[in-house]
Amino acid sequence: MRRGIAIKPFVGTGAPLSRGIYYVLNLKQPLTTRQIGKSVISIPYFKETTLSTINKKVRKLEEHGYLKKTQITQKVGGLTNYYESTIRFNNRWILDSNTEKELFENKNEETEQILNSVLKKALQDK
Repeated sequence: MRRGIAIKPFVGTGAPLSRGIYYVLNLKQPLTTRQIGKSVISIPYFKETTLSTINKKVRKLEEHGYLKKTQITQKVGGLTNYYESTIRFNNRWILDSNTEKELFENKNEETEQILNSVLKKALQDK
C-alpha cells in the first residue's frame, strides 16, 4: 500500500504488481523472468496471478526504464534474460514508500546534501 508520493509505476491498477516485482528484485538480483514470476506468485496476494501477466509487466517496466537486462544466456529452450532494477526504479520506490515528512524532515546534514544535489540535478535535466 502506498504511503508516500504517488508516482509511476506505483500508481494505477498495475501498482501492486510493480511493488511485488520490486520486492522480489530487492531480495536478490539479477533474476530471470521465470524466477521473478515464481517468486511473486509465492506472495499470497499474487497467488492467482499468471506468469504471463508478470512477464508482460516485467517487459513493460523494462520498456519504461525501471528494469534493465544485465545478461542474456542461452539455455535449453532459448534465450534467457536476467533483470535488475535501475536507479530510477529504486528512487521511485523510495518516493512511493516514504511520506513527505519522512523524506524531508529530521535528516542529518549529509542526507540534506544528497537530497539537495539530487534535486538540483533533476531540475537541470528538465
